[in-house]
Amino acid sequence: MTRSVLVLNSGSSSVKYAVVEPDSGGLVADGIVERIGDTGDDGQGVADHAAAMQVVFESLASDGHRLEDLGLVAVGHRVVHGGPDLYQPTVVDNAVIKRLEELSPLAPLHNPPAIKGIEVARKALPDLPHVAVFDTAFFHDLPPAAATYAIDADVADEWRIRRYGFHGTSHQYVSEQAAVFLGAPLESLRQIVLHLGNGASASAIVGGRPVETSMGLTPMEGLVMGTRSGDVDPGLIFYLWREAGLSVEDIESMLNRRSGVRGLGGEIDFRELHRRIESGDDAARLAYDVYIHRLRKYIGAYLAVLGTTDVITFTAGVGENDAAVRRDALSGLAALGIELDEHLNESPDRNARRISPDGAATTVLVVPTDEELAIARACTRVLG
Repeated sequence: MTRSVLVLNSGSSSVKYAVVEPDSGGLVADGIVERIGDTGDDGQGVADHAAAMQVVFESLASDGHRLEDLGLVAVGHRVVHGGPDLYQPTVVDNAVIKRLEELSPLAPLHNPPAIKGIEVARKALPDLPHVAVFDTAFFHDLPPAAATYAIDADVADEWRIRRYGFHGTSHQYVSEQAAVFLGAPLESLRQIVLHLGNGASASAIVGGRPVETSMGLTPMEGLVMGTRSGDVDPGLIFYLWREAGLSVEDIESMLNRRSGVRGLGGEIDFRELHRRIESGDDAARLAYDVYIHRLRKYIGAYLAVLGTTDVITFTAGVGENDAAVRRDALSGLAALGIELDEHLNESPDRNARRISPDGAATTVLVVPTDEELAIARACTRVLG
């Protein structure tokens, strides 16, 4: 029987799931259960994560995928923050659950629902190993100069404050796939990977290992995102607390949920953002310009960190699908050997593809990310 892994990504109000064959890379089934905790009059929501897990099983069965026939060998769980100690794919037991609970203050929006999802899945599928795969893992060995904040060293040590980085599963997978696409040894490449989705992050990678990334202690640092601010002056927080009378919770909620492209332009969908720009909406134009400016600033910084760059790769929802973002992010860089072929960039192809002209010093790629496959393969590696 072909073996498969059930991959779960548990959020506070949704559970994404996929059944993946790690050996072939095949996707057997996937879906999402939304509106957890929202059992309104329309009857579309589900009561809690346990009910959501039952919906997952029912959805699989309705598509002809009985659990006992799937050849499941593990359940893989995406966990955003592994802290300083959890950076390898880890088989979950009660001690690991306790450690994840202790780390929740480092990712209060992400780790608690992940823990709930793990607990529910362990009860529902007690005979399978459950493996936690961490978004921070790929960046665990960032060079000290990149990982360290210039704050009081004793405070940083006591409170485990460092730059952890996130989206690591995607950055690792995409950088490896870029090497495969180019037919080049991973160890020979200097890469910039741009993961541009609702959450957005950039990384600089040398020989398959990251040397810099845009996210830090939390997933809020770095690029402008769908609803997150990215980089801000830390003094902004004290100013709003002291002068505007906002609580720490209010400020955290604003920076996470009401900032970024939505905070500036009132829209999170880039397709709609482009339509509004074309209609003359100044707020949408500013949101887009700020997004592109920050992205270009990070690309320039990483070019300086790397010295020379063999390949720049766009991935995730915006990176894979928005030709204008790719064009504007790299425009005017021909003197640095970075160019786009307009026809290739506008191609509707959804496979891994080159969008730079033949002979360009730096190859520019679009590579679809597949975090579910990466998590499934991490599970089978750790289980031998």
